[in-house]
Amino acid sequence: MISDKVHPHHLERKAMLYVRQSSAHQVLHNRESSALQYAMRDRLAALGWSEIEVIDDDLGRSAAGGVQRAGFERMVAEVCLGKVGAVCAREVSRFARNSRDWQQLIEMCRVVDTVLIDQETIYAPRHGNDRLLLGLKGSLNEYELDLLRQRSLSARYEKARRGELVVSAPVGFVKAGDHYEKDPDRRVQEAITLVFDKVLELGSARQALLWFHEHDLDLPVKGKDGNTVWRRPNYATIHRMIENPVYGGAYAYGKTAVAASHGAAGVKARRKARADWLALMPNAHEGYVSWERAETIRKMVSSNVPTSRHHGAPKHGDALLSGLIRCRRCGRKLTLRYSGARHDIPRYSCSRGWMDNGEPRCIAFGGLRVDDAIEDALLAVVGPGAIAAAVAAETEAGQRRDQVRDALRRDLEAARFAVDRAFRQYDAADPANRLVVGELEARWNKALAHAAEVEGKIAAHDANMPAPTADLASFVTLAADLKSVWTAPSTDARLKKRIVRTVIHEVIADIDQEAAEIVLVVHWIGGVHSEMRLPRRRRGQRNSTSVDVIAAVRQLVLIANDDLIAGILNRNRLVTGNGNRWTRERVTSLRSHHRIPVHKPAEDGIEPWLQLNKAAQFLHIAPKTLRLAAEAGEIHGSHPLPDGPWIFSRADLATSAAQTITERARRNPRHPTGSHPEQQSLFSSMT
Repeated sequence: MISDKVHPHHLERKAMLYVRQSSAHQVLHNRESSALQYAMRDRLAALGWSEIEVIDDDLGRSAAGGVQRAGFERMVAEVCLGKVGAVCAREVSRFARNSRDWQQLIEMCRVVDTVLIDQETIYAPRHGNDRLLLGLKGSLNEYELDLLRQRSLSARYEKARRGELVVSAPVGFVKAGDHYEKDPDRRVQEAITLVFDKVLELGSARQALLWFHEHDLDLPVKGKDGNTVWRRPNYATIHRMIENPVYGGAYAYGKTAVAASHGAAGVKARRKARADWLALMPNAHEGYVSWERAETIRKMVSSNVPTSRHHGAPKHGDALLSGLIRCRRCGRKLTLRYSGARHDIPRYSCSRGWMDNGEPRCIAFGGLRVDDAIEDALLAVVGPGAIAAAVAAETEAGQRRDQVRDALRRDLEAARFAVDRAFRQYDAADPANRLVVGELEARWNKALAHAAEVEGKIAAHDANMPAPTADLASFVTLAADLKSVWTAPSTDARLKKRIVRTVIHEVIADIDQEAAEIVLVVHWIGGVHSEMRLPRRRRGQRNSTSVDVIAAVRQLVLIANDDLIAGILNRNRLVTGNGNRWTRERVTSLRSHHRIPVHKPAEDGIEPWLQLNKAAQFLHIAPKTLRLAAEAGEIHGSHPLPDGPWIFSRADLATSAAQTITERARRNPRHPTGSHPEQQSLFSSMT
């Protein structure tokens, strides 16, 4: 019986049958549902329609509103043009499960007088009761979908809280029911273990990445098809392994949340704080590292971000306190910059407030003296354990395998397996089928070339291996002189900074203007605090010449010119403030800077200051006699340098003490006597 809601003008237009299922799994497996939907064509024919169009473009697409449905949009467009007399679906929920699409369809059908048909009845949107019923059904359809989703998510979350929900396995793991298991490929296992070892050894994910690039080693990643492939590593590959608790043997779920965006980005995921995760269960399965070690590595990498709470990663610069020193006045971290001709002189300054907010600068001071003081205090702390650490390091070095060679050996084993498989495929092919044999031969040659490349890497690595390390006795000797090891040019600055951060939590700095001192409060790991006060140097004072050298030059100019003074200073192994040897020009510059007069011979030939030989000749005694008397304090004489000349004043040589020495030398035959006044010497001596 034809319904009274279907009129001739409806039958003059075509009818559209809408067929939809929500997922591809339903399309493949729910065949009965598809058959029932297509059978609605017979119902339309029974109602009188001869022209029936089936729209099944949206098979496998949800009607919840999150995806675009081309078939539904085409159907609505046909309705708007007035070409459709009826739209049909087995259940009206097939049309839409969201209010926006549902109300749009109902309103368009009302305007152009199109009826909606399902397996139960016919709806005329122009009738108030039918429109009310359609509105209720649309709301119920949307609510039903939300209820199903809520039930599904609740069941999913309960399973996750029990640690039994395994959605996907990261590289290095495979799904085994409701838990993770390690990938059986030993090459994958050892490569992932090597990542954690190198990050812990080098102190940062970036340094580990550079190490892998330096040795041209690949790492496993998950391909689009879920299979493991080997690629050149990038920073994200290593950082994801460190941040993922699965590698530490823990089960984790709910690490991200969906955040809606009103811009072009649309819906995107954001990371949640660890306290907000749905589940975190340590020791849930076998990991590549222990949970404690994984947490240590994660916190170390997180602290490498230079924020107010973290120190930042150790850099190549020589400044020990980069990221560790804080201003006592404003609480901000001190910034670091390098100056000097070679940009190797650190300087700490509290200028962040000035740069950000235009505030006055707090404090600033040179970093060389501060670093030296911290270095001495640190060596005093770690010194007692240096020998034990050296013995442990030698033992560990003897037991440690060559990690690079082991990784290359695993790559070679995999390459040889690929060669063998390519050969077996080539050997099993029919020689007459040249199309297949040619391709298999090319694959075989490519595998052989790759194996030869890996063998070349191993040979180059063996050729570049360093010589064996020193014996245990040498390690103990170096540990006893830890200062030499610390200041050696070959010692990596990053390693020294990591040692500093191991024992020092923070350094609070201030300047005492009245005392002209730098005040440092060192917060050691463990809660102990110590205060240091260092004199604040003027700019350039660190590279100035030693005060002892300046005092020696003041005395040497009494008897010697600049050439002789330079020779005397070099003979005593003294250097300039910059570590250079002395020359006449440098002595001249030193005198000019400190206003030391130049040596000028007396115009009348009577020198007011005499060296040892001339003074002994003046007293008519042997130089040794005069030197012994000066050393005994019987006569005043200056000896500014150990391997330098003695200097005597002519006025002191005319005193009664000098005459007493002369008379005693002449009376005592055991004392050496002087030479004849007119006797000349072939060699002039400065001593």
